[in-house]
Amino acid sequence: MIYNQLGNTGLEVSNISFGASSLGGVFHEINEQQAIEAVHTALQLGINYFDVAPAYGATKSEIVLGKALRDIPRNSFFLSTKVGKNTAPGGYGVDTFNYSYDAIMRSVDESAARIGVDYFDILHLHDIEYNNREHTEWALLEGIQTLLTLKAEGRIGAVGMGIYPVDLWERVIDEGIIDVGLTHNIYCLNDTRLLSLLPRAKEKNIGLINASPFASGLLTNRGAPDWHPVSLEQRKIFTQAAEHCKKKGSDIAKLAMQFSSQNPAIVTTMFSSANPDSVRRNVAWSNEPIDDELLKEVRDILLPVSNQNWKY
Repeated sequence: MIYNQLGNTGLEVSNISFGASSLGGVFHEINEQQAIEAVHTALQLGINYFDVAPAYGATKSEIVLGKALRDIPRNSFFLSTKVGKNTAPGGYGVDTFNYSYDAIMRSVDESAARIGVDYFDILHLHDIEYNNREHTEWALLEGIQTLLTLKAEGRIGAVGMGIYPVDLWERVIDEGIIDVGLTHNIYCLNDTRLLSLLPRAKEKNIGLINASPFASGLLTNRGAPDWHPVSLEQRKIFTQAAEHCKKKGSDIAKLAMQFSSQNPAIVTTMFSSANPDSVRRNVAWSNEPIDDELLKEVRDILLPVSNQNWKY
């Protein structure tokens, strides 16, 4: 495993990191014991950074991650969670947003209790662009100020943000109001817009995390979950790419993991899985040389959906 410095945080994170959204059943139903084993497998393979959120499975992901980390020494891993967004039980995407001081403080306390920790290495404001950016300015003012207060109090190590739109990333990075940015779905086989943000982030010494190498399931044989905004016609293009990989004796998920994780300019690539075998497979894939010919063929197939700005 390779370890890299994450911006100005002082954290040396594994170049493959673990997103816990799958532990909340966000993509499909899970087996809890198997999910716990997936976390333990990640640790055994050298992964040292774990990210979660109360919105993943209506707090389920935090509960399961807490069970998995219960007997693991706190100084052996880095941990982040998110604030500002919550999801109602029984429906991924049924969201409420609150970026007030009181709500964030309450959320941090509740997350810490669920996971069984008293400190987060990074705390991210979550999805501040949702609902047509109705809450964006609120989050950037009161939300950021609250995170700075938590940092000053020593309850968190770094101020972070997890959002999707590239134009909003440009603004946040240029303003230098965060230490860490958790990007998603913008450096994968069908989207490389993260590359345009790297020079900006380097200038501000902001660490960027690359999440969703499988494009929220689009770059897998299973395909994206029903909540994904991709159209039926666009899904067919991703299916065509997956079928092409099968014909060539490969797996589109393998190609996706390799492409997203093997760029040395990217500090860490974060995948999510609730299956220990999948964790082993993803780490192994990331260490294997990529098939450049297959990569070109698949990216050509995906050109009609390249750098598509999904409406989450």
